[in-house]
Amino acid sequence: MAAANQPPGSAPGAPAAPAGNAATAAGRDAFRQSVVNTLERRLFYIPSFKIYRGVAGLYDYGPPGCAVKSNVLSFWRQHFVLEEGMLEVDCPCVTPEVVLKASGHVDKFTDLMVKDEKTGTCYRADHLLKDFCKEKLEKEPNLAPEKVAELNHVIATLDDMSAEQLGAKIKEYGITAPETKNQLSDPYPFNLMFQTSIGPTGLSTGYMRPETAQGIFVNFKDLYYYNGNKLPFAAAQIGQAFRNEISPRQGLLRVREFTLAEIEHFVDPEDKSHPKFSDVADLKFLMFPREEQLTGKSSTTLRLGDAVANGTINNETLGYFIGRVYLFLTRLGIEKDRLRFRQHLPNEMAHYAADCWDAEIECSYGWIECVGIADRSAYDLKAHTEKSGVALVAAEKFAEPREVEKLLITPSKKDLGLAFKGNQKMVLEALEAMSEAEALEMKFKLESNGEAEFQVCTLNKTVMITNKMVSINKEKKKEHQRVFTPSVIEPSFGIGRIIYCLYEHCFYTRAGKTEDEQLNVFAFPTLVAPIKCTVFPLVKNEQFDTVARDISKELTSSGISHIIDVTGTSIGKRYARTDEIGVPLAVTVDSMTTVTIRERDSKAQVRVKIAEVASIVKRLVEGQSTWGDIQRHYHDAHGSPEEENAPEENA
Repeated sequence: MAAANQPPGSAPGAPAAPAGNAATAAGRDAFRQSVVNTLERRLFYIPSFKIYRGVAGLYDYGPPGCAVKSNVLSFWRQHFVLEEGMLEVDCPCVTPEVVLKASGHVDKFTDLMVKDEKTGTCYRADHLLKDFCKEKLEKEPNLAPEKVAELNHVIATLDDMSAEQLGAKIKEYGITAPETKNQLSDPYPFNLMFQTSIGPTGLSTGYMRPETAQGIFVNFKDLYYYNGNKLPFAAAQIGQAFRNEISPRQGLLRVREFTLAEIEHFVDPEDKSHPKFSDVADLKFLMFPREEQLTGKSSTTLRLGDAVANGTINNETLGYFIGRVYLFLTRLGIEKDRLRFRQHLPNEMAHYAADCWDAEIECSYGWIECVGIADRSAYDLKAHTEKSGVALVAAEKFAEPREVEKLLITPSKKDLGLAFKGNQKMVLEALEAMSEAEALEMKFKLESNGEAEFQVCTLNKTVMITNKMVSINKEKKKEHQRVFTPSVIEPSFGIGRIIYCLYEHCFYTRAGKTEDEQLNVFAFPTLVAPIKCTVFPLVKNEQFDTVARDISKELTSSGISHIIDVTGTSIGKRYARTDEIGVPLAVTVDSMTTVTIRERDSKAQVRVKIAEVASIVKRLVEGQSTWGDIQRHYHDAHGSPEEENAPEENA
């Protein structure tokens, strides 16, 4: 019986990627090892600085890996930047401290860490606790139901645990250092950013950016002007990001330097409809809303339009991007039944976020978050407005002036100066930048108590404001425009994670010439395949070599990446070598007038004239024709008059 992850037409008996609880941990590990061994042996990626024994969490992409990554990013640009008319930017990796102070990364971009008390080896506290719980659930099937519920609850609430709660659980379960079994320290926060200094004096602190988004936010004013002062619009950026992971693991899934592709879609907070939502409304796919998670249910197939209409997904623009992400991932080659969109639980959501979903892909490590799609409200632009003093706002011009009730915030510079002296300016700016809801809450407290606590982000502390320091009143006035801070819908793609999951989804094995021989195959769609085509003379022959080189020139002129192999190695071995790096098509020169084109997964062949090869391959690569179209139009290779010359698979 054909395995679950075999493409149609591939050999029976190929093992599928183990999925979920249906597969044993040993089976998943064995499958993963086969994939990783093939990837490293064929130089898709290898540990960086290998001759110096490498550095955890850093990897080099080899030639086929670079080609796959380039193809994924090229399709991302086509699918999002070009088709959605986005503005692409490219910002520096080195970021001044003030930018990341405003965004909250300097103070809050941390993981909780524990140390082996004897060796000093560091571990992520939540990972140790999660691994303990998962291992207990996997290896002890006879656990009492109460214990099973307890361990599952710990896993579900890990993200919401404080350092004290994590430490208490680690002590309660007797968790020790994995390698040495030594006692662990209490958990404490570790900032994940790589710190550096800008310039020779060392006085200007900077960081390697942990995400690309901040470069877009700080350029909002100029991008808004470039876009004709119109909303909505989206800006996009592809670039490297850096996170000093405490204990990198899981290969490409958790690394210290990685490629992000991020979109910031700026929209009027009062109108989050999307003009193209109907294009994706009928899509149906696996969703995992928070209600199902909290009640212990599984993900279920929902229609996107219904999920938005009933409020499961907060708004049309967020829903539109969820749909576009689904189309992007499935067209790359991610299996539909191993892709789900999981809504963040309340304890995962930032206080300012309206709604957040993760595109999770199932692989041998379990369900892996690969894309985050979040409605971040107006938090980022407001934070940078407050810190920089530059208004990052948009305006809606009215056809006729409107009488509106306006909230007027009037700080008293004199009283603020007496109370805060050198910090007066920062407190004053923070008061003026308050939202209407914040100002009304302060007004109520001042009228009730004569004073109110107020968080000033730029001072990183809470101050006490009295009713002498600020007056907050409503007044009616005529306005010609509405000035507001846009909301942001942010899809953020972890490119390395997507690529690794794609490797697993496309990998299978099939029988070789002997009963024990297993041949590895990557069933990449032509869209992402590192090489689109190979050209082989059937045997070592000068005339066939000349034809092969002529075909190679035509393919190059058509912009098709290919390999030409005139080594004379058996044709079966050459097919197997290129199947193992996922080349979808092979042209075999076995006469001076016609050649065969072989499709990787079915191993079917058609015979075509030499002059037609480049155009046929181009149509297949660009998706203008399917392999079925080509088979219907051209003779099957083994049914042609030149059948005796058709190459054998294992010649």
